[in-house]
Amino acid sequence: MERRGLLFVVSAPSGAGKTTLCKELISVVPGLRHSISYTTRKPRPDELHGREYFFVEEGLFQEMVNRNEFAEWAPVYGSFYGTPRTALTEMIEKGVDVLCEIDAQGAIQIKKKFADAIFIYIMPPSIEALRARLIQRGADSPEEINRRLQKAREEVWSYRDYYYIVRNEDMKQALIELEAIVLAERIKTKRIDMTWIEENFIRGKDEKPADRGVSVAIEEEKQKR
Repeated sequence: MERRGLLFVVSAPSGAGKTTLCKELISVVPGLRHSISYTTRKPRPDELHGREYFFVEEGLFQEMVNRNEFAEWAPVYGSFYGTPRTALTEMIEKGVDVLCEIDAQGAIQIKKKFADAIFIYIMPPSIEALRARLIQRGADSPEEINRRLQKAREEVWSYRDYYYIVRNEDMKQALIELEAIVLAERIKTKRIDMTWIEENFIRGKDEKPADRGVSVAIEEEKQKR
C-alpha cells in the first residue's frame, strides 16, 4: 500500500513567529516540503519569487480564483493569498508530507476539503509580547500594528478549530514541539502499513497467507478438544 503524504496546516497571528518556525521545521525534519502560496502583496527585501511566495498581480490572482486553481484563498491585510490546488494534491499523492502556512480563514476552507489534515496553531505568549515583536520587526506603521493586534485578538479564538497549540515563548522549545507533532503523526497506527507486522510476527517465515488461515483453524480445533 502506497503511503499518502500528510498535510500539516499551521496558522498564527501576525508576528507570532510562524514563518520563522516553519522554515526551521522544514530544515530539521526530513521529507517535509513547504507549500508555496500565491499572493498579490509586494515582496519584502529578503523574499524571492517562488521561494517564500509566488508574487502576482491581482488580475492574475482573480483569474486563478475563477479557474478554481486554489485549494483555499482569502484576503489578508489588504492583499490576497492562495494555496495552489494542483501542486498541493500532487505532493500528497506522491507520499510527500506538506507544510502549509495559512491564516485562520484559509484553514477553515482546507478543513472542508482535506479531512485528514493536521491543524496546528502557534500562539504568542501575550498580546503585549506580540506588540513588541511587531514593533521590533519594523515592517509596519503604528496604525498597521494596531490593526494587526486587533485582528490577532479576534483570530486567536479560532484556536479551538486546531488539533495542537504551540506557545511560542521560546523559539527552540516551540520548534521541538512542532517537530514532535510531525513525528508523532507519522507513526500513528492508522497511517502505518502493517504488512511488515504480519510478515515478521504473525505468519511463519515460509508460510503463505492462505496457509495461515489453515493453521489458525487447526489450532482452534485443537483447543476445542
